[in-house]
Amino acid sequence: MARPRKVQELDEPHLEAWRSFLRAHARLTEVLEHELSRDAGLPLVWYDVLIQLHHAGGRLRMHDLARAVLLSRAGLTRLVDRISADGLVEREPCPDDRRGTFVLLTAKGIARLEEARPVHHDGIQEHFGRHVSLREAATLRRVFDRVLRQVEP
Repeated sequence: MARPRKVQELDEPHLEAWRSFLRAHARLTEVLEHELSRDAGLPLVWYDVLIQLHHAGGRLRMHDLARAVLLSRAGLTRLVDRISADGLVEREPCPDDRRGTFVLLTAKGIARLEEARPVHHDGIQEHFGRHVSLREAATLRRVFDRVLRQVEP
């Protein structure tokens, strides 16, 4: 049995920054989800899958896609099933690994992504970008990249 760890006290500025980050992320995600669904008929998580595939050249192995969209393999399998049924992606067996599967962006998926992208970008600009200067955005990126380097496998 592991020994109980001593609770490390956080200073108030770090704790408040953390709370603000969590609240902002949750609320922004909710707002962007609503706008994307309403104006482009696409759930945010579907958009995330399509944009990750697009950035990867239209094709990713299932486990790489799961890491990119922060879902479990099982969760992604069900999600890809639904997106595939809509014709936006398709699966392809990996020739090198019989257990591996690629997910490919279809022409219909590209078209849906192109329809949804302006809605999503407008939402990001409206609810985030116009409230953050370019200098602040660069600072936020450096901070979050530094944090990510410490926690990513």
